[in-house]
Amino acid sequence: MAKDSSSVTGGKGLTVAPSPLNEVKLDLGVILTVGGLLLLVQGRVLESLLPQFLLLLSYGVLGAIWVVVRVRRVMAQFDCGREQDPDGS
Repeated sequence: MAKDSSSVTGGKGLTVAPSPLNEVKLDLGVILTVGGLLLLVQGRVLESLLPQFLLLLSYGVLGAIWVVVRVRRVMAQFDCGREQDPDGS
C-alpha cells in the first residue's frame, strides 16, 4: 500500500510547520497545563472561595499578559527581519 503524499504528517511523525510563533505556542501549552493543574489543586490548598478565585484570576491575567508580551516581541523581530529583506522572500 503506497503512502498518501497528502498525509498531514507526511510519514515523518508529528511535526510542526516552521513558524515564528512556535515558541509562543509552547509557552501557551505550558501555561494551560499548569493552569489546569492549579485548577485541580487550588481547592485543597485554599479553604475560602475568594482566595481560590483570586488565585485563578491572577494566574489567568498573568498568563495572558505573558502571551501578549511574547507575541509582540516575536512579531517585532519578524517585522524587523522583513524590513531588512526588501525582496520579501
